[in-house]
Order: sequence, then structure tokens, then C-alpha cells
Amino acid sequence: MHLNEFAETGAPLDMSRSAELASLMASAADLGIAHPPAVRYQSNNVVMRHQRFHYLEWGEPGTPELLFLHGSNQSAHSFDLVALHLADRFHIYALDQRGHGDSEWAKDSDYSSAAMGLDAAAFIDAMGLDHLIVIGHSMGGQNAMRLSLSHPERVRKLVLVDIGPEVSQEGAQVIRRFVTETREFDDIDHFVTRVQEYDPYRSREHIERTVRYNLLQRADGKYISKHDHGPRLAATGEHRSRGDRFTLDDVRHLPMPLLLIRGADSQIFTAEAAQRFADAVPDGRLVTVPRCGHNVHGQNTPGFIEAMEPFITN
Repeated sequence: MHLNEFAETGAPLDMSRSAELASLMASAADLGIAHPPAVRYQSNNVVMRHQRFHYLEWGEPGTPELLFLHGSNQSAHSFDLVALHLADRFHIYALDQRGHGDSEWAKDSDYSSAAMGLDAAAFIDAMGLDHLIVIGHSMGGQNAMRLSLSHPERVRKLVLVDIGPEVSQEGAQVIRRFVTETREFDDIDHFVTRVQEYDPYRSREHIERTVRYNLLQRADGKYISKHDHGPRLAATGEHRSRGDRFTLDDVRHLPMPLLLIRGADSQIFTAEAAQRFADAVPDGRLVTVPRCGHNVHGQNTPGFIEAMEPFITN
């Protein structure tokens, strides 16, 4: 049983009057995040590359286009507050990447950045998009970089969140341990408590409002996170295999402007590694957001918006 609403057919589902959006607006009010009083917000499905993908769509066609790519073990909903804030100025797509959220799990268990980069390119084609802004967090940042290196003509600006060519394996192990320990549980309160221990930056109330987006209840009554628990996804994890990673040499001729956003308390991405990355890109810049770790946009959403907004609006 799914705990959130989403389109069950090929027809869009209007979410603009949903309880989920009302809950999201309550969180925005708590955090002081400005947003339009009414917003175009839909849940959609598309079939591409022999697989069904779910995506969220915010804002009005005709405004600048923006694509969000979430991190591993997360979903398109991880950017909800940011999308809500931007929906009066941008036409936003947030894709549930293969094996995550409400998208189909990969039949061949291929969760490489190569496969996911091809998914992103196919999605851009399917939506009829061109020369858009792409924002990717962690795994989604790897995939956004893969897209930008393979199809630079499609990406106008690139934002990467707490990811780069050099990541801390010790920090990655902390994330893998949390994911492994929260694969299934008997009640939602237990899961919320574990998330709060792992993520001290968000209030329990905020976690309770958002946790349902990434959970489903199995027939045996247990709750599980909404992503493929198969061995390939578990093995590649948040920071992928070595063959998936891009290098500093890969980005030295990156043609589009790059904004790199790092969480000040990130266990994954050191300040030194982030600066080396930003310096290697011809038009690269680095902003460090305080009071957050790896999940910058979720743990300090106002700080993330402050870091990102000038880059994407100018």
C-alpha cells in the first residue's frame, strides 16, 4: 500500500488541491519559505527505454525549464519545498529515477550512472525540453554530470549538490549503514525516530510530514523505503561504482556554468575536495551552506534556496 498520491494511469493527476500539497505548504510556513498561494502541480507517468517512469511537474509551461534529479534511496519528492518556492517562475520537472519512488524498478537491475544518464536524456526528449537547467543531488548529481558531459547542448546551467569526483568513503559508509538499518520496520514512528537520529537538522514534525512520500506498506504489514532493495542498487549505493564516477579531468572543459553547493557539515564531501572541483571547471563556483550535512536541500532548505536562486535566475 502506497502512502502518497500519484498518477496510476497515463493521465496526469492534479495535485493542486491535495492533502499532500497542503501539508507541504504548512512545512513551508514553518520554515519561512515563500511560495505562490496557488500552484500548478501534477503527478505523471511516461514510458521510455522500455520502462515506466513517474515524475512530478510544477509551474506553468512557457516559463524557464528546470529538471531535478534526486539522490539514491530518495525520490522526486525530496525537492518538493524548493519546487514549491520556484513554481511561479519556472516549469519544473522532478523525475523519480529508475528503481526509486513511484518509478518502475529496472528489470535488469542496471542502476549505473550510464543507464540513469541515458534515462535523463530520454526524459528530456520525451518532454520536448531543450537547453534547460539541471539540478542533481548526490547520485542525481552523478547522473546530471553524465548527462552534461554526453549532451552538453541540452544543459544551459548545472547545479550539483554535495557531490564531486572525490568523495569520502568513510562518509559514504555512514549513509550505507543507515540505509541498511532502515530497510524495513513495523511502524512509521520507529522509522521517524531513526531518521531524526540520523538527521538532527530537521524537526520531528517536518520529518513526519515528508516521510510518507518515500514509504510503502507491504502485504505483511511491514513498512519499507520506496526503492529497489536488490543487490545491484545496494552495491552501487549513494556514490556508485568507480566506473560510474567522473573525474577532475572530465570537467576541465565543461561548457556550461556550474554551481556546486556543499553542506558545511557534509561527511561525504570535504571542503578541500569541493574547492578543487569548482576550480577545475572553467565557469565553476562553490557555495557552502551552513547548518546542514549531505542532504543540503532537505536539512537547510532556506539556505539551499539562498545559495541556488541567484545562479538559476540570472
